[in-house]
Amino acid sequence: MSIVVEDKEDELWTNRENHIPDQPPRYLGFVAGMASGVMKNVVGHPFDTVKVRLQTAPKTHFKGPMDCVLQTLKKEGPLGFYKGFTPPLVGWVLMDSVMLGSLHVYRRLVKDNLYPDEKKLPLFGHIIAGLGSGWTVSFVAAPIEQFKARLQVQYDAKTRIYTGPIDVAHKLFKVSGIRGIYSGLLSTMIFRTNFIFWWGSYELFTQWFENNTQLSKPAINFWSGGLSASVFWVFAYPADVVKQTIMTDSPIRSEKKFPRWIDAVRYIYREKGLRGFTRGFGPSILRSFPANAAALAAFEAVMRFLH
Repeated sequence: MSIVVEDKEDELWTNRENHIPDQPPRYLGFVAGMASGVMKNVVGHPFDTVKVRLQTAPKTHFKGPMDCVLQTLKKEGPLGFYKGFTPPLVGWVLMDSVMLGSLHVYRRLVKDNLYPDEKKLPLFGHIIAGLGSGWTVSFVAAPIEQFKARLQVQYDAKTRIYTGPIDVAHKLFKVSGIRGIYSGLLSTMIFRTNFIFWWGSYELFTQWFENNTQLSKPAINFWSGGLSASVFWVFAYPADVVKQTIMTDSPIRSEKKFPRWIDAVRYIYREKGLRGFTRGFGPSILRSFPANAAALAAFEAVMRFLH
């Protein structure tokens, strides 16, 4: 028994001497991602409701973000901002678990297969891993975000079609089958291709804070998470407008205004001009920093705690 212990101690000492990191298990990112999802939804959902309403409402419905906030508060009360809360609460837990868990796995795979001789994963490796996680989580995100969007644009009893997320899923499947539930998959993947900006900038911000400040690890995670999410939304926002427009289209194939992704792009430009692709950007960018800063700080904290 003592020989086994001594061998183990020698191995650990050799690893330290050669700077071989004690890598966390692959599944840990999926567990930590659940904490990220809870935090993101609690902080960010009211901003998201305003964003979706501005993106999808007729041009004359709201004068701007503040008018949307005031109308929602006046007609629906504070709980109006949390309409459609259940799908993303469950959904963000699932999506962040898949997104951050797969990101963790892709980083390991890219490092082991493309940069085996590097001490740490270079910037381009983080970009590749970010792209992989974006496309992977799209298969989970597409139906969840569609359920959420359809609930969020129900303003009153007259516009109410669905009673909740299960009802959305049931009615979509009834009229269009599995294809209807996944009708926003392509637009979701195009939107999440912009993860290259998120995870690339996250690495850049993290390195800068580590090299130029005395901030603690949790503080670096918080600021890097918030700033990198803001970079992501600057690049990704037009694709998000297109995605939301497609997801709130008629679920019946013969009645769809936008059977193709490009049809939604042309519609937005024709009806609202270039400004149509930035409608609702204010609430989105305001939401991106606090929601994602808190979410990524929670993710990294759980990773450290459980490792």
